[in-house]
Amino acid sequence: MARKLLALLAMLAATLVPVAVPAPAQAAPFKVLAFYNGTWDAAHIAFVNEANPWLTRAGQEHGFTYEATKDWNRLSTLTPAQAQVVVFLDDAPTSAAARTGFQRYVEAGGGFFGFHVSAFTQNAAEWSWYHNTFLGKGNFVSNTWEPTTAVLKVETRTHPTTLRLPERFTSSVSEWYSWSRDLRTNPDIQVLASVDPSSFPLGTDPNQQWRSGYYPIMWTNKNFKMVYANFGHNAMDYANNVPKSSTFASPTQNNFLIDSLLWLAGGTQQPQPEWKTLVNRGNGKCVDARAAGLVNATVIQQYTCNGTTAQNFRAVATTDGHSRLEYRNNTAKVLDVSDVSTADGAGIHLWDYVGGTNQQWRVTTGSDGYSTIVARHSGKCLSAPAGNTADGVQLVQATCTGSAAQSFRIA
Repeated sequence: MARKLLALLAMLAATLVPVAVPAPAQAAPFKVLAFYNGTWDAAHIAFVNEANPWLTRAGQEHGFTYEATKDWNRLSTLTPAQAQVVVFLDDAPTSAAARTGFQRYVEAGGGFFGFHVSAFTQNAAEWSWYHNTFLGKGNFVSNTWEPTTAVLKVETRTHPTTLRLPERFTSSVSEWYSWSRDLRTNPDIQVLASVDPSSFPLGTDPNQQWRSGYYPIMWTNKNFKMVYANFGHNAMDYANNVPKSSTFASPTQNNFLIDSLLWLAGGTQQPQPEWKTLVNRGNGKCVDARAAGLVNATVIQQYTCNGTTAQNFRAVATTDGHSRLEYRNNTAKVLDVSDVSTADGAGIHLWDYVGGTNQQWRVTTGSDGYSTIVARHSGKCLSAPAGNTADGVQLVQATCTGSAAQSFRIA
């Protein structure tokens, strides 16, 4: 009886959150096998130390098993049936047998994801197939310093790895590389994202700083199931061997990584909820990002419904029946209760999603089709100012009363 009751409650909860994300669509579990050394450069070691547990958890959430190994010789005989995706975390194979085995693996349809230093070389001719044909980029030329975030421009939003990416997004912190070959001239290469000019100057050291130019960051070779991404170098306090950043600090970048692994394994990208407008029952106004803002602290207001993307949001499930409410014009931003306040009248604005409970909401839809939206940290309702129908008034949280001002139609 208890099990039946729990099942009934679970079914009921599913009907009350009409825009929750369904589970990732994957035909069957798959295996990701990562190779690393973990012996050179504290920043790369720090990345490996966080990548292995992060990818292990990601596998548990998205339907794959993850194994990391320092035994590069396993590439010599590896087949796609043994591991559907290979990841290079901080290096590339050096022995002839491992190199030949890796080439045979990807030519047989195995998937590959390479991070940052896995593409580094100043002698591409030493393994020309990998550096010039497969990755297509030739030799390392220069890098930015110190490691910083970058605004990345998504060059195609129709590839399976980029369907969840906005036109531009802010990466996590990394050191960025440039290459001797222009990937734009290679018909086999599809650049997925590059440095947006708004990032310049990129780097804090004037002697290792990019001020202009074209710099691809993520790309794929159309002849293989492969993706390379130039991120994977944490900022470090080298003197004390303490990381100062995380490669997994950008939720948008993480979406790209997960969707890449799913695509490389032959599955599909994360299913996405539809974009919705939230119309207040009390005044008929839409939840709206003021002036279609894209930055932190953009006010969330009520405004006449006008069909623009500034009034589009979607609920992406987090945990325990809660969701983050992403903003269409910048999916890294979500509805956030200012200053993590628990007080009535605290304003709602956009902010980068960092997992805060003030950025998570429980959406409950009643039999009349209207929903209440309750902040996880405070238990208070998203609310329009009662009796005020003017455009431009900021929305707030307030003690839930069941009033029309706290009731929204998700359209």
